[in-house]
Amino acid sequence: MQETTASNFADLAAGETYGPLRIEYRWVNPAAGDAPIAVFLHEGLGSVAMWRDWPQSLCERLGMRGLVYSRPGYGWSTPRAHHVKWPADFMTGQAQHVLPALLDALDIDMRERQRMWLIGHSDGGSIALLYAALHPAALAGAVAIAPHVFVEDLSVASIAQTKQLYESTDLRAKLSRYHADVDSAFYGWNDVWLNPAFRQWSMTHQLAAIRKPLLAVQGHDDNYGTMDQIDAIADRVPHAQLIKLDACGHSPHRDAPDALNEAIAAFVAQQR
Repeated sequence: MQETTASNFADLAAGETYGPLRIEYRWVNPAAGDAPIAVFLHEGLGSVAMWRDWPQSLCERLGMRGLVYSRPGYGWSTPRAHHVKWPADFMTGQAQHVLPALLDALDIDMRERQRMWLIGHSDGGSIALLYAALHPAALAGAVAIAPHVFVEDLSVASIAQTKQLYESTDLRAKLSRYHADVDSAFYGWNDVWLNPAFRQWSMTHQLAAIRKPLLAVQGHDDNYGTMDQIDAIADRVPHAQLIKLDACGHSPHRDAPDALNEAIAAFVAQQR
């Protein structure tokens, strides 16, 4: 297996909400040359490093290059200022402004974007769905793994429990290995999800705008979301395909990587 290249940094402007940003990114399987790009969108507490070697293994399976990056506030990207609270529509801002600005900064032109696959997990899965809805011609297709399209009581309860663990166990120390400012990363995510106003957030009304191939994946043992999430996607995107994994929690790329890779590879092959 080839090793991933070292992280690089891109300077970009993503609108008044974000201001100037320095984004950590890494190319995976760069020797694939003119192959399509798979862009990996991490979870709420994720980063470039927290993906570990899964993007590499999937890109080799798909014969694609990979682009992995840390969203603002995560990894070694520009931290969130501690007084700043993410708005309820923070994921829309990521899809509408940050990701397109990063693609511009990396000179990924429209021809490449039309061949690009988005592969997102959790919050990153939601961002992939939003990008596919907002930019329906600027991708080849999307894979949403354990995405959130509305807020469930289960999600809020699990996120509240994660806050208790962060403040009372070694979870903070473990996460600090992956983020330049671990409190910025954690509370940026945790505060918005536990904000009572966020309980009303939903992106289900935007899903019908998705035109490109879409695969949605959920584990039966996910403690951050139920099958209602991807069933809601199927209700609004008739061409979407669903995969429901047994003995799998919120992170299929860690809990069931072989089954996940097989499902994604089969799905992408159908579109070629």
